[in-house]
Amino acid sequence: MTAAPRPAFYALAPGGWRDYVTLLHPPYTAWHLSYVAIGAALAPELEWTRLAWGLLAFFLGLGVGAHALDELNGRPLATRIPSRVLVALAAGSIGAAAAIGIGAALAWNPWLLAFVGLGVLFAVGYNLELFGGRLHGDTWFALAWGAFPLLTGYFGAAGKITVEAAIAACFAFALSRAQRHLSTVVRTIRRGTAAVSGEIVHLDGRREPIDADTLVDAPERALKAIALAVVALAVALVSIRLG
Repeated sequence: MTAAPRPAFYALAPGGWRDYVTLLHPPYTAWHLSYVAIGAALAPELEWTRLAWGLLAFFLGLGVGAHALDELNGRPLATRIPSRVLVALAAGSIGAAAAIGIGAALAWNPWLLAFVGLGVLFAVGYNLELFGGRLHGDTWFALAWGAFPLLTGYFGAAGKITVEAAIAACFAFALSRAQRHLSTVVRTIRRGTAAVSGEIVHLDGRREPIDADTLVDAPERALKAIALAVVALAVALVSIRLG
């Protein structure tokens, strides 16, 4: 492995416009936006306009705003984006997402305001590790970026939360928890490990060296496959409902 490994498998070479693409965490943003679409597709009725606004709000709040705050808090992706730009991106994107949510609440269902409040809390509290980090960790990640987007997508379309929606939210929670476990291994090796050494001795006598690439290969392959699978499922469900 090189002396300066990429901080994530999707990270581009640092500098310029590439930093902004990296900031979006493209496969993970698509993954979690898919939960919104899956939730909406499971509702009794689906209007594409509500789904479109919901996807836009989550793209702004999560894809841009939350990730900008995450990068501001420790530079995990090692981008060269100025801090003032990250602050502006976070404030503008999360504010725009909240505005979309408030408009949707006024137009369709005032209870959407509760989802707006939770969304802002998750985006800011989780990524800045506020309240002593109490909103940070595996469980909060699964709630904020798994169960919550799916329930919001469902409620935005149906105007209520049903047992079926809660069960689907458990699916999103569990899958996001698995994502967190896999990505934690990768982040630890890519961003916080100076050296890896060792070997695997097989029963037949073969010896296989262990390095950083060995440790991250399997979890990264799993993350890529699951991200593609969730996006494909979302597209299929929405296509069926809107077809």
